[in-house]
Amino acid sequence: MNLISQLVEQALATGYLTIEAEERLRKMLRKKYGQEDFEAFMKLQQEAMAGRVRQESRELLST
Repeated sequence: MNLISQLVEQALATGYLTIEAEERLRKMLRKKYGQEDFEAFMKLQQEAMAGRVRQESRELLST
């Protein structure tokens, strides 16, 4: 399992994406990554849009 996939799995398991994890994802996505990581990231996006994964950054914006 690749680094992006690991980070995504953690977010999916907890239902929460911290600001720190979000920043790490941004940095990793700037570099070359494989299909597994791409699919994991897309899954995270879908889960966040569906409300099954909360994003700390968005929660801070809404307060």
